[in-house]
Amino acid sequence: MCAATHFPATSQALAGAAGRPVVVLAHGLAGTQDSGLAAFAEAFAAAGLAAVTFDYRGFGTSQGQPRQVVSVDQQVADLHAAADAAVSLPGVDPARLVLWGISLGGGHVVTVATQRTDVVAVVSAVPLVDGLAAARLAVQHHSPGTLVKSTGRGLLSAARRRSGREPLMIPVVARPGEVGALTLPGALEDFLAIAGPSWRNEVAADVTMELGGRAPARVAKELTVPWLVQIADFDRSAPPHAAAKAAFAGRALVRHYPCDHFDLFAGKDWHEPAVRHAVGFLTAQLASSEDRLLDMA
Repeated sequence: MCAATHFPATSQALAGAAGRPVVVLAHGLAGTQDSGLAAFAEAFAAAGLAAVTFDYRGFGTSQGQPRQVVSVDQQVADLHAAADAAVSLPGVDPARLVLWGISLGGGHVVTVATQRTDVVAVVSAVPLVDGLAAARLAVQHHSPGTLVKSTGRGLLSAARRRSGREPLMIPVVARPGEVGALTLPGALEDFLAIAGPSWRNEVAADVTMELGGRAPARVAKELTVPWLVQIADFDRSAPPHAAAKAAFAGRALVRHYPCDHFDLFAGKDWHEPAVRHAVGFLTAQLASSEDRLLDMA
């Protein structure tokens, strides 16, 4: 069972004959729903969308074993399940489902949107859409010694899991020079600033190998619904050029922000513009989709 939170719409602005639209929010690497998602969900609710946040299996308050292990396939399946639950909520229009994702979740929403027929719009904030591109970016910003240590831990963790043992854990965020999934200057402070009570600063060390071969960018061209991509131009974690390339393939509307990966979260200078742009995009798309449905009726 995956834990989720429903933020009911607090405005009638987008209400239609079948109900209000609903947006499902997908977090990034090892993120939990109590770590920075509420500010986005509340903004969408104020604009007239029901909003749903959730924890991936093995993280936060969701069930699932082993804990703190990132599996892209399982997280994609959890997002599908959250979407299925969201469109069944009372007062929700099941024909107006929106997917919003940040960081790793910004790639998940692309994958899921290409696999469903009920999605009407997608928003990807600072999305990680190409694992190999992210690995190449990491080489630019980390010392060889740090990368060797992380890779060694990852290989050992993968070997332990293959033999049926518990994975080897590393911190999600750590200081530069330390072993961790994210060790860029400021990453530890930025993540701790949004961390909720259910978040744990640990993840299975083989996460880098799990992400290395994943590239939602490859299916971006299959998107048939409006897509907003929000790119941090100085992003040191999710390569901005990879996001831009995927956005071009998916015919997305692109917004650029002169900031780093965590700077779209609440408390940062670029949170309000990013939220305003996402709300404006969705308001326009959802109003038009409601008009199209009425015309079809």
